[in-house]
Amino acid sequence: MAGRAPSVVAVAPAAAGFEKGMSQFAADYPWLAKYGFGPTVKAERWNGRHAMFGWAAILATGVAKAHGWIPDGSTALTYADWGGLAQQGFNTYISNERAIIMIAHVHALAVSAAAAFGPQVLGDSLTLLDGEEDEAPELRLSEPYGLFVNGAFGLSPAAEMANGARSRLAMLGIIAVVITSAISGKDILEVVDIGTGGNLLTHPMF
Repeated sequence: MAGRAPSVVAVAPAAAGFEKGMSQFAADYPWLAKYGFGPTVKAERWNGRHAMFGWAAILATGVAKAHGWIPDGSTALTYADWGGLAQQGFNTYISNERAIIMIAHVHALAVSAAAAFGPQVLGDSLTLLDGEEDEAPELRLSEPYGLFVNGAFGLSPAAEMANGARSRLAMLGIIAVVITSAISGKDILEVVDIGTGGNLLTHPMF
């Protein structure tokens, strides 16, 4: 028991800070807090899941582009066929590749929204149901799972604990990639390709 005490003590301030933030949000926005929005454990989990899904979409797009699976990728859409939807400003039009990627992501967003707000049989929804309590943050923060989480696969609390760290890394990674893309002027796929040593687009390993 003595070996577990430092872990609990180290994370207790973080748990208290999280609870304080939740309480303040609930006081300012009671209707939103009732359904699980704001600094809640459930919202954090769903943000992480969407970030990981975003990375999967980015990598899938890179693989498709590297192997030429997107037809006529460099061909620009025309105003006669697509109207204002094809314009990107200054009398220029988006390419067929970009249009296909955008449509694919719009469909993925629709599926994601349905999964987040729709009723779940084997999973959980984004919002809290009437009378449902959010998870206690101290359980997620202080549970001594250790470096290697036992039972970290499948549908289990341990798996969610392991996914929590991956989710935060995924969210930070997407923020870093977007900022790097904005500063460098390179596309997000180009930034990811550089980060993977050219294994995504230049010398695809898949």
